[in-house]
Amino acid sequence: MNTVFAISLVFLGCCSNVVFLELLVRQFPGCGNIVTFAQFVFIALEGFVFEARFGRKKPAIPLRNYVIMVTMFFTVSVINNYALNFNIAMPLHMIFRSGSLIANMILGVVILKKRYTKSKYLSIVLVSVGIFICTIMSAKQVQSAGQETSEEQGFCAFLHWLLGIAMLSFALLMSARMGIFQETLYKQYGKHSKEALFYNHCLPLPGFLLLASDIYNHCALFSQTAPVEVPVIGVAVPVMWLYLLMNVITQYVCIRGVFILTTECASLTVTLVVTLRKFVSLIFSILYFHNPFTGWHWFGTMFVFLGTLLYTEVWSSFRTATQGPKDTKKAE
Repeated sequence: MNTVFAISLVFLGCCSNVVFLELLVRQFPGCGNIVTFAQFVFIALEGFVFEARFGRKKPAIPLRNYVIMVTMFFTVSVINNYALNFNIAMPLHMIFRSGSLIANMILGVVILKKRYTKSKYLSIVLVSVGIFICTIMSAKQVQSAGQETSEEQGFCAFLHWLLGIAMLSFALLMSARMGIFQETLYKQYGKHSKEALFYNHCLPLPGFLLLASDIYNHCALFSQTAPVEVPVIGVAVPVMWLYLLMNVITQYVCIRGVFILTTECASLTVTLVVTLRKFVSLIFSILYFHNPFTGWHWFGTMFVFLGTLLYTEVWSSFRTATQGPKDTKKAE
């Protein structure tokens, strides 16, 4: 029952979160910082009350380790959202972030000296090819859009887009490095995912002072948008503030769903659910918002998700599950 509930939270929360994020970004493409700040404040406040117990509970993992983790987490979160300022379409943004397997494997080999099976190397090739296809096709769209303006403006738009791709690539590698750091911490101190969630969102809050002017400007812009009446309470608020609130709430629902899932299911199941959620979010973003998506994009997307499923060994697990009862009967 808890597993079904957790999966429902993941799909409902994460897919809804993508919708409200796209509604925000379409109106104000540079609103990534205020979105990140709002998410961090909400999760930090919730954690301070229910996890840290108003500061009375001591952390199981030393704070100095959290400072290192938080620096990486803050950098990844800000860069991922800020990259949307650089002509990065939401579908490409989702596909690119699905390439975390590549970064994890590369850093796993380099830092942890891990060795993988041939099937896992094949899966990484599939994911890499898929992301490459989608990126090249998106680059052509940026170039063709630039041709409608002057040649100089088109070239500047393309460079702008390349900078966004470079930011996503850096965030991907940084996120993988953070995952390896978390893995070593959990081996040493045990798993404390709720505690890590709180400190990852609480400790970086002073860092937003560096982005204060941008956040303040977007607060003013949000306040100038058309008012809309909030159901039930009947109060009118600017529509962008309502979108931001819903984005923050759905982000929290998504994270809580993943947390419950990690306590109820094997890591393979969690990875599969998150991967399927990304695919559903991608399809919804394309169909509902009519984002440009060619046949080549679909082809690349298929490579990404096939590679992800191959990496998680879903096929072999499914085959084992279906053959298990037969083997048991034969043994009897």
